[in-house]
Amino acid sequence: MLGFLQKLTRSPVPGGDGKPRVREVSGNAKEALLIERVTQRDQRAFETLYRIYYPRLVRFMSLVTARSTIVEEAVNDTLLVVWNRAHTFNGQCKVSTWIFAIAYRTVCKALRWQDTPADPVDMDEHASDDVGPEGMSNAREMQAALAHALEGLSHEHRNVVVLTYFHDLPYAEIAQIMDCPVDTVKTRMFHARRKLRVLLQDDLGDMP
Repeated sequence: MLGFLQKLTRSPVPGGDGKPRVREVSGNAKEALLIERVTQRDQRAFETLYRIYYPRLVRFMSLVTARSTIVEEAVNDTLLVVWNRAHTFNGQCKVSTWIFAIAYRTVCKALRWQDTPADPVDMDEHASDDVGPEGMSNAREMQAALAHALEGLSHEHRNVVVLTYFHDLPYAEIAQIMDCPVDTVKTRMFHARRKLRVLLQDDLGDMP
């Protein structure tokens, strides 16, 4: 959590996730092969994709809304689309980008359908277990402040922050996921960071 607050004080690095590109491409190639097998109704291939993406999608959607029923339904709906529409994947983006784009549209639709505002997120679920007893109080204070700050953002701004800081996605991929220009993502991040810093300063005082 402290790492997130520290990153918030400086601009994220567009396109950088710190991982070797060779491994990333190799992983995407393997997932593309799985998608191709899913188009042939290979259930084992789908089960492999399911195991890879289920926890990632739950993590993403849990940071968008704290309502577990919406999260569970949206994740299952997303993976059902992957199963039924795998043939529409054209390889022009990474498999992860394609699946997260489906997830983004699905959870936004679910929230609009239920007319549900973004809920406060229980950041305890995303906190590290390595925090010692002396640090628990400060950690919980920061978690509560961040949950409150994220709640104060619009869906568009909140999703940009979540995809950037919690999933380490570059702006180009976020633009594909959210179906908007890269400059729009940058603008949303600019305004989101400004608002988050104000909200966090209100709750925590001056950040280091």
